[in-house]
Amino acid sequence: MFDLSTLCQVVDIKSRSISPENYTGEPGKGGMCPPEQGIASHACRDLGMGWKVNPCVRIEGGSIFEMADIQGPGMIRHIWLTPQGRWRDLILRIYWDDQAQPSVECPVGDFFCMGWNEYSQISSMAVCVNPGSAFNCYWQMPFLTRCRITLENLADKETIVYYQVDYTLQALPDTIAYFHAQFRRTNPLPYKEVYTIVDGIRGKGQYVGTYMAWGVNNSNWWGEGEIKFYMDGDRDYPTICGTGTEDYFCGSYNFEDPLTHDRYAAFSTPYTGLQVLAPDKLYRSQFRFGMYRWHIPDPIYFDSSLKVTIQALGWRSEGRYLPLQDDIASVAYWYQTLPTVEFPPLPDRDYLEVI
Repeated sequence: MFDLSTLCQVVDIKSRSISPENYTGEPGKGGMCPPEQGIASHACRDLGMGWKVNPCVRIEGGSIFEMADIQGPGMIRHIWLTPQGRWRDLILRIYWDDQAQPSVECPVGDFFCMGWNEYSQISSMAVCVNPGSAFNCYWQMPFLTRCRITLENLADKETIVYYQVDYTLQALPDTIAYFHAQFRRTNPLPYKEVYTIVDGIRGKGQYVGTYMAWGVNNSNWWGEGEIKFYMDGDRDYPTICGTGTEDYFCGSYNFEDPLTHDRYAAFSTPYTGLQVLAPDKLYRSQFRFGMYRWHIPDPIYFDSSLKVTIQALGWRSEGRYLPLQDDIASVAYWYQTLPTVEFPPLPDRDYLEVI
């Protein structure tokens, strides 16, 4: 990983970038689209080739677009894209080294910590979301032989996407771990059931992040539940057990504003953050939250297996816990050795929809 102390060093690395102006990332091949073939052919008609002729793509409804196909060894260093419409209608998948199953499978909104289909700025080390719908990912993603990235449009009508995949070609050791991300949603969570963030991970690696889109279906505080990491053969009890939902996401005492004590206090920091979507007087009836926690300085290492769960827990009468039946979605982020265990099937479009 580069930091300020390494930027002054000479290295044997080649920079490349894939976008609609250079679908393959080949050297000297950017901006070569003929004006009559570009999506911006009308706008560039007076200027000609090289003048922003093809800055975006149209993805037909119900189709899959191949965003990148790269021969390694190399490393994805940055992904930027700008989705339109319903962000859960666009599914991001990443395949490593000719695997048949993806190692990343996630709606783009949730992958970039925007699970509620509403813009909220994020300024973190791994994900930045900037005006107006500029989604940025800085997870480093090494691969030895091949990387394929696709976008599936689940909607009936076409969508327009601007994107850029910045990567490097470089020598890598055989001991690299591959980036993974898995989406799940349960709506509503059955009474007294524990929410599963991820299960079935097999291999050696490290867990590096959690994003949750949490829709609360009751009054009063909702975040008493503990997160638990079952690793390397743990069965009934985990090796790592948290003390509360807001504690895991590095907040405290209900995420309350410490001065007024009458509202939630949103925040975005390099490794943790909270987004608050408040109800209004018409149509929106519940609070909705987005929370991220990046284990960048504190990865959770596992040797053979990993399962992560979190309780949905609030308060009821007489000071008793209340198991909640909330709308919960999540993305788990981790690195591991290949092969990737096949993920559970994604829910259909209606189940994914934010309503």
